Amino acid sequence: MERKRKALVIADLVLAVDDEDEQIKKRKWSKQWLLERRKYSHMNLLHELQSNEPADFKNYLRMENHTFHELLDLVRPFIEKQNTIMRESISAEERLVATLRFLATGRSYEDLKFSCAISAQALGKIIPETCWAIYEVLKQKYLKIPKTEIEWKQMAKDFKMLWDFDNCLGAIDGKHVLITKPPLNSGSYYFNYKGTFSVVLLAVVNANLEFIYVHCGTNGRVSDAGVLKETDLYRSLENNELKIPPPQSPPKVGYKLPFVFIGDEAFPLMENLMKPYGKHIAGHDEYIFNYRLSRARRVVENAFGILVTRFRVFLLPLNISVENVDAVVMASCVLHNFLRKKSRQWRQIGEMVALQRSLSYTPQDAKLVRDKYKEYFNNEGKVSFQENMIHYR
Repeated sequence: MERKRKALVIADLVLAVDDEDEQIKKRKWSKQWLLERRKYSHMNLLHELQSNEPADFKNYLRMENHTFHELLDLVRPFIEKQNTIMRESISAEERLVATLRFLATGRSYEDLKFSCAISAQALGKIIPETCWAIYEVLKQKYLKIPKTEIEWKQMAKDFKMLWDFDNCLGAIDGKHVLITKPPLNSGSYYFNYKGTFSVVLLAVVNANLEFIYVHCGTNGRVSDAGVLKETDLYRSLENNELKIPPPQSPPKVGYKLPFVFIGDEAFPLMENLMKPYGKHIAGHDEYIFNYRLSRARRVVENAFGILVTRFRVFLLPLNISVENVDAVVMASCVLHNFLRKKSRQWRQIGEMVALQRSLSYTPQDAKLVRDKYKEYFNNEGKVSFQENMIHYR
C-alpha cells in the first residue's frame, strides 16, 4: 500500500509539472500586447469617436452609434462567451466591432489583429461566427421574399411608381465575389471566364435597392443562368410555388400582362422572367422595351454598387477559406438591407441607359409575353422621356 501511495504522489507531481510546463508554453505563445488587449485595442479610439465624433464613428463601422448598439443587442446572445479562470473572454462588443471592421476594410486577419489586439487565429473563428449570427438574427425581418400575392403586388407597385415598369416583381443579377486561389486540388473549380477565382452571388432586388433573395456559394465557372437553375427560387418559379399574382391589366389596357422578374441577357427568357431583345434584331419598338427594362433592372446593379462601397471587403479577393465566404456575403447583404432602413442612403441613383443584348433561343410563349410588354411600353404605357433615351437608327 505504501508503495502504491508513493507512486500516486509521484504521478500527481509529474502531472502538475506537465500542467505548469503547458501554461508556460501558452504564456510564451501569447504575446504581451495581445494579453493587454484593453490597453492596445482600437476600442479606446472607438469610444472616443462614439462620444465626440459621430461622423467618424459612422465611417469606422459603417453605421451610427444607435444602430450599432441595436445590432449588438441582437447578436450578443449568439456571440458572447464566458470568462475562464485563465483569461478574460473577448467581449461581444469587441467581436462585433472586429467583424464590422473586416467587412468595412477587407483587411487580412494578420493586419486586422494590430488594431483589434486579437490574434489572427482567433479572428479566423470570431469573424465567420459573428457573420452567421448577424445573418441569422436579421434575415427574418430584413431579408425576406414575399410570401403572398398582396406582398408581391406591393413590390410591383413600387417598381411602377419608381421605375415605370408594370407588374415587376424584382430585378435579378449575379455578381462574382473574388476569392484567393483555393488549394491546388480545387483551384480550377472556382476559375471563371474573367480569369479570376470567385463564387457567384445571385440576388433579386426590389425597387428600393434592397435584397429580397440572395444565393451564394456556386463556383465562378457557372454562368448566371446556371446559378439561377441551382436555386430554390428557380425551382419554386418553375413549380408555381411563389404565389405570384395572376396576370392583370395595366390602366386603360384591354389585355393582361403577367407579373415578371427582369434580368439581363445572361438569363433565360421565361413567362415570368423578362430579358432584353437582341440588338441584331432590334428595331425602334424593341429599343424602347430594352430601355424600359434596363431602367428598372439597374436597381440590382446599384444595390451591388452600394454593397461594395459600404463593405470594401468585396473590392479585393477574399483571403479566407472558401467555406467561410458564404458567411461574409450573406451577412453583408442582410446588413445592407438593415442599414437601408436605419441610415441615410449612401449615394443617389444615377440614370443607366445601356441597352442589353440577347442571343439565346427561348420558348414561344415567353417571347409573346415580351412582345406584349413591348407593345404596351410603346403605346398606352409609354413615358414622356423614353424617346430621348434611346439611340436608334
